[in-house]
Amino acid sequence: MTAERVNPPGLSPPAGFSHAVVATGSRVVFLAGQTALDAGGTITGETLPEQFGRALGNLLAALRAAGGTPADLARVTVYATDLAAYRAHARELGRIWRESAGRDYPAMAVVQVVRLWDERALVELDGFAVLP
Repeated sequence: MTAERVNPPGLSPPAGFSHAVVATGSRVVFLAGQTALDAGGTITGETLPEQFGRALGNLLAALRAAGGTPADLARVTVYATDLAAYRAHARELGRIWRESAGRDYPAMAVVQVVRLWDERALVELDGFAVLP
């Protein structure tokens, strides 16, 4: 895939995301929402950063199984049950992202939700990638 990250100078500087991603490739991979579930179906981690790391790891595992890499991500949506907590941990969540997925940021959005499918889940990530 070729991905052109577009961050127009007229918009506020992006921090941890790209304003737009122009992706050219031959396959689109739609990634289902991933929470901090382990292989046995149990939510792991008590804190938002712990759950975010696991959920991101699960998303990237699904992407790799489909033949992609983190650089192929074009769009990711983060669903958080507590936006204030997400903001409070933003620096740590950014570090977790960079360690797991690098600095080729996709277009992103963070949305607060009342709750997720599993009541113990604090965060869920979904998205799509474009593969060569």
